[in-house]
Amino acid sequence: MTAPPHGRARRRLLIGAGQIAAVPVLVFALTEALPGDAAVTLAGDDPDPARIAAIRAALRLDRPAVQRFADWAGDLAHGELGRSLASGRPVADHLAGGLTPTLLLASLTLALLVPAAVGLGLLAARREGGPLDRTLSTVTLGLYAVPEFALGVLLTAVFALRLGWLPPTAVGGLAREPAALVLPVTVLLARPVCSTARLVRAGLVDAMAAPYAVHALRCGVPPTRVRLTHALPNALAPAVQHLARTADWLLCGVIVVEALFVVPGLGTVLLDAVAARDVPVVQALAVLFGTVTVLLNLAADLTARRLAPRTELAV
Repeated sequence: MTAPPHGRARRRLLIGAGQIAAVPVLVFALTEALPGDAAVTLAGDDPDPARIAAIRAALRLDRPAVQRFADWAGDLAHGELGRSLASGRPVADHLAGGLTPTLLLASLTLALLVPAAVGLGLLAARREGGPLDRTLSTVTLGLYAVPEFALGVLLTAVFALRLGWLPPTAVGGLAREPAALVLPVTVLLARPVCSTARLVRAGLVDAMAAPYAVHALRCGVPPTRVRLTHALPNALAPAVQHLARTADWLLCGVIVVEALFVVPGLGTVLLDAVAARDVPVVQALAVLFGTVTVLLNLAADLTARRLAPRTELAV
C-alpha cells in the first residue's frame, strides 16, 4: 500500500528532527577525537605544566567528556554557544561577524544559479543532439572539471591582475567595494550551474519522451507549452534535490573561496578557529553547518514530492 501524502510528510519531518538532534552528538564526538590540546595551544611556546593545568581548570577541560557534553548540549538548547577559548568573546559574536559575508555570497550564488541552470537546461533540451546541445554539454562538462581554487586563481590572474577590471581580493571590505563580489560569486557559481543545467536538460529530455507529453503534442498542444507547463515541473523534481546538495557544497566551497579572495566570512572564522584549536567556535560552526544541511535536504525532499508526486515510491 502507498502511505498517505500527509503521513509521508510527517514521517520525513520526524526523521529530520532526529537528524538535527543527532548533529550535536556527532560534532562533540568528532571534536573530542581531534589531536592536540587546547590548553597547550593557549599556553604558548614552551609552556609551564602548572600553567597548562590552570588553563585546563579555568576552561573546565579537566572534567569528564560526558559531563562537558551534557553542559554544552544544555547551553546549546538554550541558544548559548559558549565563549571562545582564544579570545574570550562569546562564540555568537564570532559567528555574527562572519555570517553576513557568507550569507551574501551564498544567497547571490543561489539567486543566480536557479535561472541560469534552468535556462541552460531548456536551451540544451530544445534540440536534443543538436549543435547547441553538444556545445553546451561540452562547455559545462569541461568547466565542471575545473576545481574552485584553480578557477579562482585563473580568473584573478586574468580579470584582476592582467586586465585590472576587478579587485583581486575583498581586503577593503565588501561594503566599500561591491565589485569584489564578482569573482568569488563566479567561482562559486561555475560548477553548480554546470551540474544543475545538465540535470535539468536530462530531466526535460526524459519528460518530453514520456507518454503524457507525446500525447499532448499529438493533440496539437504547442511544444513550448508542453515543455514549460508539463515537462519542466517533473524535470525540476530531481534538480531541486540536487540544489540542496549544491547548497551543502557551498558551505564547503565558500571556505576555499573566502580564503582565496580574503572574504571575512564564516569560512575564515572556521579556519582561524581550527588553527587556534578554538573548540567552542569549531563546534558551533559544525552544528550550524550540520543543521542547515539537514533543513535544506528536508525542504528539498518535501518540494520534490510536491513537484512530482508520481515519483514517490510505494511503502
